[in-house]
Amino acid sequence: MDRETIKTIKLTEPSYLKTLENGIRFGNPILLENVEEHLDPSIDPVLQKQIYKKGAQFFLRLGDQDVPYSQDFRFYITSKLANPHYLPEICIKVTIINFTVTPEGLEDQLLVDVVRVERPDLEELKNKLIIQISSDKDMLQELEKKRFLS
Repeated sequence: MDRETIKTIKLTEPSYLKTLENGIRFGNPILLENVEEHLDPSIDPVLQKQIYKKGAQFFLRLGDQDVPYSQDFRFYITSKLANPHYLPEICIKVTIINFTVTPEGLEDQLLVDVVRVERPDLEELKNKLIIQISSDKDMLQELEKKRFLS
């Protein structure tokens, strides 16, 4: 098998565990697509990397089988959910990366962090201005309401 070819599987496929097993055995990367907020417990040993050594070889127990574990194996999971909320039990087993942030959004987030560290006085002034603008908007709405009712 070609080690560069990533195999895609879905939890709805009847043979996904067999494909996963082959990836573990031969060191092929596996991409599990379209997961929801709950994962099948049968992939827990993979997520927790429950690898053990028997003799000179490494194994991973998948279901009721001991599968020879290749160090080249990689496991990726994707979700179509915009903002999934995974249980803490899942979050500690995986690294979650949100690819929905735009470069501009990331730049804004980083700029806020830099300003907070480098110029805390500007950060404090910004927060006061945000509160003042909000208060002014509320006052404007009240004045418009009074004018409308008059």
